[in-house]
Amino acid sequence: MNAISLYAKPSSTFEQKLAASKALLIASAAQYQPSSTLLTQASSLGAEDMIVTHLISDTGIEASIFVLDTRKLHEQTLALVRRIEERYQRKVDIYQPEPIVAQKFVAANGEDAMYKSLELRKTCCDFRKVVPLDAALKGKKAWITGLRREQSNARAEVHDVEQQNMVVDGVATTRAKINPLADWSWGDVWHFISLHNIPYNPLHDEFFPSIGCAPCTRAVTLGEDFRSGRWWWEQESAKECGLHVAEEPPAFESLSKIRIKEIAA
Repeated sequence: MNAISLYAKPSSTFEQKLAASKALLIASAAQYQPSSTLLTQASSLGAEDMIVTHLISDTGIEASIFVLDTRKLHEQTLALVRRIEERYQRKVDIYQPEPIVAQKFVAANGEDAMYKSLELRKTCCDFRKVVPLDAALKGKKAWITGLRREQSNARAEVHDVEQQNMVVDGVATTRAKINPLADWSWGDVWHFISLHNIPYNPLHDEFFPSIGCAPCTRAVTLGEDFRSGRWWWEQESAKECGLHVAEEPPAFESLSKIRIKEIAA
């Protein structure tokens, strides 16, 4: 059995949710014109984000797409980037951690540092994810995510649109975070993937509902929580990397940016 056969069970209000998601994307693009420079999708290449990319293409809106390549992702995850570009004819920008920072961290703490303490794990997430995210969002007025309320207790209060306050170069400003799938169920997600033959990570077929870095992700078993395979050695309250929660400002500023054509499928 694959993920589609297991999970593709739409809710009774699926069509209304789909219409609302498309309307939200179209309204967001209209608000943040020119969209390609002010509006972007942050894709984790998970099932939800593959749907968001499809909806961006389907609605015809102009929004850039980027992926955070932590240099710890599964090969199956990175292979999806090329498939996105080929199917949707949209360039995907890749942001990576600063190599020197990563090398120093591993040299000082080991490749398995994330297992040693919560502080080390969060530091790893910070330079591999949070700092590149900050660079990817520089100059953007809004970003689109695949967050859903059903994903975890920490995300149960996700709104369709959230306004984030920040200070950039000493100036107070706001950035909108747009979550078009906020009220979708897991069954809705896989029903839509099935309907449109959307490419997805084959790890989903191996009981990986939530996929992050390879050292920090495992398959789940029957009855386990959706995100129980992420940072499974930690307490439930700690299971976020900092991308979608309020954190201290990043400790590092530099990053390396490459294009998808430099990544082997």
